[in-house]
Amino acid sequence: MDGDEQQRTGAGMKDEQATDALVSVVVPAHNEETTVGVFVERTAKAFAQIGRPWELVYVDDGSTDDTAAMVAAVAEVEPRVRLVRQRRNLGLTEALNRGFREARGDVIVFLPADLESDPQVDIPLLLDKLDQGYDVVAGWRQGRRDGKRFASRLANVVCRALFGLDVHDLNWIKAFRREVTDALALRSSWHRYILVMAQNEGFHIGEVKVPYQARQTGRSKFGFSRLPVSFIDVVTLKFLLTFQRKPIIFFGAVGLGMVGVGGVLWALLVWAFLASHTQYRPLMLVAGIALLAGLLVVLVGFLAELVVNVSERVERLERRLDDAAGSGRSSR
Repeated sequence: MDGDEQQRTGAGMKDEQATDALVSVVVPAHNEETTVGVFVERTAKAFAQIGRPWELVYVDDGSTDDTAAMVAAVAEVEPRVRLVRQRRNLGLTEALNRGFREARGDVIVFLPADLESDPQVDIPLLLDKLDQGYDVVAGWRQGRRDGKRFASRLANVVCRALFGLDVHDLNWIKAFRREVTDALALRSSWHRYILVMAQNEGFHIGEVKVPYQARQTGRSKFGFSRLPVSFIDVVTLKFLLTFQRKPIIFFGAVGLGMVGVGGVLWALLVWAFLASHTQYRPLMLVAGIALLAGLLVVLVGFLAELVVNVSERVERLERRLDDAAGSGRSSR
């Protein structure tokens, strides 16, 4: 059997196992009491159609209405529905972090609670694409008509340009294999950049077209005010993904550049003094500050390298301990 046949066989076995795996649908909700009953009903119909085991994890993100009470009432009738409560509204990223931790499935689907995504339609589409060998599948909204299209399109274009990720809709519904969510370290408002982070970790990303459903009740929790925060987040993420393993490249380049500017200024000032006995004291001060600041920046780069080196050693140790624990469980 050649390498290609082995790869196809392995992928086929993986997909066959995936169809029997528990699917956890994680639904962050903030003041969405009117959609709970319909959402659960459509989710149950979706899994009845495809015949896969499932659970529905509702993360109540500090709702001030009866969202939690509605979910709790449904959970008494449908045991596959679970309620996870957060005492106050922490935002979508933290709600997803909580949902990913609480989910028991080997496959995790993220859907919004407002029914802009129809579970009965979108869950089968996402899972079918995931079973084709992808690690993450993103939904691509078709027929979108809301007022946030420009902001979303701008964010998608910027992310494609900065990170080279060929996906049309970064901030919409997704399906993951468990190893993807375990590898993600989400903070701030980084739920928008899950695909970017997954790509950086080497996961295989797919995309599937899904119909867009206009919100029928309530109001959106997001608007144009998120753009400045999104800009800061994307710049921070770009910096971290580029230099987190090699910070000396950034700090060294900046520091040596400042040292170079200061050195050139000092050389010109010395030449001017020797040639005409002319002193430019303000420029001498600027040159001295540039030299000193450049050296300090380079020193920060060396310290950052030490931190990265220690963290990599800790990661290797954790992997060894995990491997040893896994071997121990297998032997028993």
